[in-house]
Amino acid sequence: MPEAHEPIHEHHALSADELHLAKLGYKQELSRTWSGFSNFAISFSIISILAGCFTTFGQAWSNGGPIAITWGWPVISLFILIIGFTMSELVSAYPTSGGIYWWASKLGGPAAGFYTGWLNLIGLIAVTASVAYGAANFVDIFLGLLSKSWAAHYSLQRVFIEFVVILVLAALANIFSSHLLAIVNNISVWWHVAGAALIILVLVIVPDHHQSVGWVLSERINNSGYDGGANNGTMFWFLVLPLGFLLTQYTITGFDASAHLSEETHDAADGAAKGIWRSIFYSAVGGWILLLALLFAVKDPGAVTDGVNQGYYGSDVILGQALGTSWHTIVILISAAGQLFCTTACLTSASRMTFAFSRDGAIPGSAIWSKVNAKKVPANAVMFVTVIAGLITLPALIEVNFGTKDAPIILPTAFYAVVSVAVIGLYLAFAIPIFLRWKLGDGFEPGGWTNGPKYKWMNLVAVIEIVVISIYFILPLYPSGWIGNKDFAWKFVNYAPILTFGTIALVTIWWFASARHWFTGPKHTIDEAVVEAFDA
Repeated sequence: MPEAHEPIHEHHALSADELHLAKLGYKQELSRTWSGFSNFAISFSIISILAGCFTTFGQAWSNGGPIAITWGWPVISLFILIIGFTMSELVSAYPTSGGIYWWASKLGGPAAGFYTGWLNLIGLIAVTASVAYGAANFVDIFLGLLSKSWAAHYSLQRVFIEFVVILVLAALANIFSSHLLAIVNNISVWWHVAGAALIILVLVIVPDHHQSVGWVLSERINNSGYDGGANNGTMFWFLVLPLGFLLTQYTITGFDASAHLSEETHDAADGAAKGIWRSIFYSAVGGWILLLALLFAVKDPGAVTDGVNQGYYGSDVILGQALGTSWHTIVILISAAGQLFCTTACLTSASRMTFAFSRDGAIPGSAIWSKVNAKKVPANAVMFVTVIAGLITLPALIEVNFGTKDAPIILPTAFYAVVSVAVIGLYLAFAIPIFLRWKLGDGFEPGGWTNGPKYKWMNLVAVIEIVVISIYFILPLYPSGWIGNKDFAWKFVNYAPILTFGTIALVTIWWFASARHWFTGPKHTIDEAVVEAFDA
């Protein structure tokens, strides 16, 4: 980090990106080697329709069934696209790493930035953990398809070991080179596009049976345990079905990566803005087609429900019904590889947020996490995220089941809890600067990419949607997770609110006891006199 007043002559001529960053108070420390396409690619990779559409399919199946996907996906996607447009405008004006936190600090002051940063960090670490854990399960499924012996000896401990190995490999990929990551994410885009297209074609051509259009458009399922399984009535429409929307809200998230990587992107004010909304749009379209292909391929709906009850992924059960072993194995391989790409991208985004937030002294041990290595990569921040992601997923080692000994119902409570933490943390972090920009009104100074006067309704709609989904996703996923229920047990509890708001409670204590006296928001790492000299 430079001294407060370095002589102007020691600085090289600033590029347009470096000058914009300098005006925001930062010296170019990270390597700016990413193209606009690479910036889009990382958000597209983190959204990863090959990850969320496969790993959280069962959540939508049990909570609403086909209608939660057929109708729920496009409707929720539209709301998320509106959120993306509001964030594109913000990143165009303020293209910095840790952008969400920086925007809130700029628009609302240190306290707004402090809380936004912590929510964003919680969400990014949780999404890294959830994607890596989902990837571990699909790698395990792939190995089980190759070996009956491997499939016969499944255990939560084995999957957790695979999860840790995946996290470590993703960390090594992140630490090795920022330029390598850009290449990996470019490859990831084409893997997702070509892989999803191949899966869709396979599901259209190979199965000898397809469901009717009427079934796909109208079938309702309530396998949640709520309201005795009724698929109509107030509880179904206002509790069960919205819980199924977790599929869409979780899959299409992490697009803030385009903001976090903006300091490493050429022409970031335009490239990062487009990276956000384009990654959402193309993922929404591709994901919907992929999900419809899965629904049309369902052969035995009852068997899918039974499989989900026994702890299997609903998407995998459908593939097993519709395809022979060879095609089933190929599709799982494509999905598992996509999830590995996604894990690497998630870790990249989370580490950049950790670096940026630490650069401003907001995380204990900031001096360690804000360092970059000789290759201009925040290696310590990468390791920080890796370790915390592993720790918060430890409850996945606890077997959670109910039912009879002969027909156990195994619930992936820990996985869906981490998924909920990711959604709540990320989207609440988005809501703060989006609301502050709306509140500022025409006093906001936009960048090159702007929503114009449409911000007046777009930002408000975005905030309302985020508040509504956050309320739903802190609710217990099953009746036995409610305190007072006759079957209540702590292992059934959705620990998303405990982890999210517990952390926020600790942050609040820290804020009032200490941080508010010294935390002033983003710190400048470049002399303003230098900026003025080059701007003259």
